[in-house]
Amino acid sequence: MNGLLPLDTNIEIGNHTTATFLGLTFNLDTIWATVIAGGIVLLLGFLVRRSVMKETADHVPTKLQMVWEGVVSQVNEQVEENLGRLQPFVVPLAIALFFFILIANWLELIPSQPGSIELLPAPTSDTNLTYAMAITVMVGVWVYGIREQGAKAYFAHFFQPFPALAPLNFIEELVKPVTLALRLFGNIFAGGIMLALIGLLPFWGLIPGNILWKLFDMFIGGIQAFIFGLLTIIYFGMAAAGHGGEEHEPRQEQPHEQAVPEPVA
Repeated sequence: MNGLLPLDTNIEIGNHTTATFLGLTFNLDTIWATVIAGGIVLLLGFLVRRSVMKETADHVPTKLQMVWEGVVSQVNEQVEENLGRLQPFVVPLAIALFFFILIANWLELIPSQPGSIELLPAPTSDTNLTYAMAITVMVGVWVYGIREQGAKAYFAHFFQPFPALAPLNFIEELVKPVTLALRLFGNIFAGGIMLALIGLLPFWGLIPGNILWKLFDMFIGGIQAFIFGLLTIIYFGMAAAGHGGEEHEPRQEQPHEQAVPEPVA
């Protein structure tokens, strides 16, 4: 019976292949997995650009182009709903984050040896990457809010609706990058643990368990990429509208009304 399920197997979680340089420790597995995920996203972008520029006889878009355009369309709708107008940097940022996190999450789905966590780790299971992305997003949100409202108006909203709530409002704002990073990290990290546990099952349970969990993990990876991108758009919308999330009026130039001459009988 002891040979059916190696319960005494030691699964090491959170360990990385590291290197030290100038007193700093670098997680090499996270770095190369991040580079691979970024390279795949760039490759997909170039392929879409090539398919758009390439003229075909029937002008039928490729499947990759249709997927990409579908994502862009959804992001445009979310940005318009939250910001009131399209911003030239929010849409590309949200799209890039979505595809990068999606590919990074799916890297751990590559088949691995039994008992190991994954052949290629998901870099989003390392808080170093998730914190870096979350801090980058929130710094952009704060800069955007100051540019839209002005420094005085932006910082004034922390004292609404009562000045006594200012400490809580500041803490809430500082906690946003932490929750944004840990939400993504926790879900992907838990998926890696489950893959390692399934790898310890006997042969009769390994294949179906591995297939079912990887399909579920693929779904979770897509959901987490969507949530991160959606929260990015929402935070930009809140920064433009104020702390309370009031509706942001789009800046639209109204055309001058011109008198329409009556038709001559």
